Amino acid sequence: MLQYINPARSEWASLIERNIPDDEHITRSVADIIAAVRQEGDAALRRFALEFDHTEISQLEVSEEEMAKAAELVSPQVKEAIAVAKDHISRFHREQMPRTVDIETESGVRCCQRAVPIQRVGLYVPGGRAPLFSTVLMLALPARIAGCPEIVLCTPQGAGGHIAPEILYAAQVCGVHHVFRVGGAQAVAAMAYGTESIPRVDKIFGPGNRFVTYAKQQVSRVCAIDMPAGPSEVLVMADATANPAFVAADMLSQAEHGPDSQAMLVCNDEAFAKKVEAEVKAQTARLSRADLVEQSLSHSRILVFPSREEMCEFSNAYAPEHLIIQTERPWELAVKVTAAGSVFVGPYSPESAGDYASGTNHTLPTGAWARSFSGVNLDSYFRKITFQELTREGLSSLAPTIVAMAEAEGLQAHAEAVRVRTQNN
Repeated sequence: MLQYINPARSEWASLIERNIPDDEHITRSVADIIAAVRQEGDAALRRFALEFDHTEISQLEVSEEEMAKAAELVSPQVKEAIAVAKDHISRFHREQMPRTVDIETESGVRCCQRAVPIQRVGLYVPGGRAPLFSTVLMLALPARIAGCPEIVLCTPQGAGGHIAPEILYAAQVCGVHHVFRVGGAQAVAAMAYGTESIPRVDKIFGPGNRFVTYAKQQVSRVCAIDMPAGPSEVLVMADATANPAFVAADMLSQAEHGPDSQAMLVCNDEAFAKKVEAEVKAQTARLSRADLVEQSLSHSRILVFPSREEMCEFSNAYAPEHLIIQTERPWELAVKVTAAGSVFVGPYSPESAGDYASGTNHTLPTGAWARSFSGVNLDSYFRKITFQELTREGLSSLAPTIVAMAEAEGLQAHAEAVRVRTQNN
């Protein structure tokens, strides 16, 4: 990992950059995939599964029989873990239920707002190196709590023709209505535009590789998406009171996601930074995915600042997906956070807790999008519709204001729509 001691603010712009090159080849490839799915439907999905995933697909939708068999393959320990995680995630998200707004802004002028669940949502769950069945919980449970009538899930099958049984079991216990064995950019295209087998959805949720991310961004012109999301990342703010082994473990928990992931340490003690670096090397050697970790660490960074204030300012500039605060009096820094996907406060709050079972959602903005996007939450599954009802008296009272503003904007018909109701009536 590269180390920077008290970097000047003029260097911050380069230090907060992610390892995400603007790859025109991927952009073009994704566009071609989307076009093919739009034109050929299911046939394109089967062709791409063979080309990219080296697997043949006969039936796109997973059958009830296969779902039942998958449940039998999941160990009791994992079933119990899923049950605990489901309970915690559900409890936290139920507390986010939006309230109805109903007020009179003045006598005779009533304004309301109510939340309406999105009718059909599409969930993307990565397979690949690590089948993320936890993502099923994070995406499907809020959809069910919000009351979305139809939940569609896409996930790739492996070369052997199978989907991880934990993914299928999680889909069952979360009430997913349809599961399709489709992955990659083609799955995103299928949900955005629809095919013979896969229904067109109203909004797409879920993380993925660069192909999936680029596809979500391209189809966002016709289908809403949860957020732009790319490789996973973590920033740890720590001081000399922190345990170097804890800090190193937290950094590695993100580095193992893949070679494009990034782990950052921001601290105020150079000697402590060296201890963490030594721990990172020692712990990496014991990991099964050490090769991926080392690639990730090659573009990860350690930064040493002279003060807690500058540590926090840099973190807000970086806007991490995951922010871990392991310092003395951590809440003093936590309340100053203005840009982060999810914050983990104190030495016993590893990022892994939020990934799986504490209750918060792990689908979070990456690549500095935390400056403007929230992570997935219950609001993500609702549309907010406003209503207004004016009495004759209410409109008469408001008429001078409306007419004056309409005429100032040169919109005569707007003004007349008020006058016709209030003059000589």
